[in-house]
Amino acid sequence: MGNHARFNARFATKATASAVAVGAAVTMAQPAQAVPVIVQNTGITVEVPGLENVPNIANVPGVSQWVPSMAGQAEVVSYAAVNEAAAPAAAPQVSNGQAVVDAARTKIGSPYVYGAAGPSAFDCSGLTSWAYSQVGKAIPRTSYAQAAQGTPVSRDQLQPGDIIAFYSGASHVGIYTGNGTVIHALTEGTPLSESPIDYMPYHSAVRF
Repeated sequence: MGNHARFNARFATKATASAVAVGAAVTMAQPAQAVPVIVQNTGITVEVPGLENVPNIANVPGVSQWVPSMAGQAEVVSYAAVNEAAAPAAAPQVSNGQAVVDAARTKIGSPYVYGAAGPSAFDCSGLTSWAYSQVGKAIPRTSYAQAAQGTPVSRDQLQPGDIIAFYSGASHVGIYTGNGTVIHALTEGTPLSESPIDYMPYHSAVRF
């Protein structure tokens, strides 16, 4: 009988030391209640005072197997915030003007043909009207009409997709890219290209 008592005392001391190793020591304002601890596969149960006060003890993996009173006390982790953070950001929407630029850019290298409006050959206003049609917008067919009917835009307020007219009388037009360049169909023998807006005499700019 005495030997069994000494065994339990030694085990309780070891169990208490193990519990404290799991978390920080706890200072209790009142005497702690003893928590039953089951030693697996031995049939021995030891009561350890203050075990339930060890920080995060309920979250130790498998703790409910040796401390039944901890079952169901672990914090429920919500992964909603993690999933939201991991979700890819929505792709920014492309403006109509940028969509016009993107359409025109696919035709760089195509041949210039007077009177052509795509899809494989273009003149200057044929390119601009074709590119705008790709975003569902109809604009006048000739360079003069485009320069006259769009909303005037000052040079320092240019945006991608604006139409820039060149030469006296707005005899040539191109699509502003937003990078100080214009995509245009210049003349016979010159494929569609992207050039600096200062490559030609600047006349005016409009927006549709």
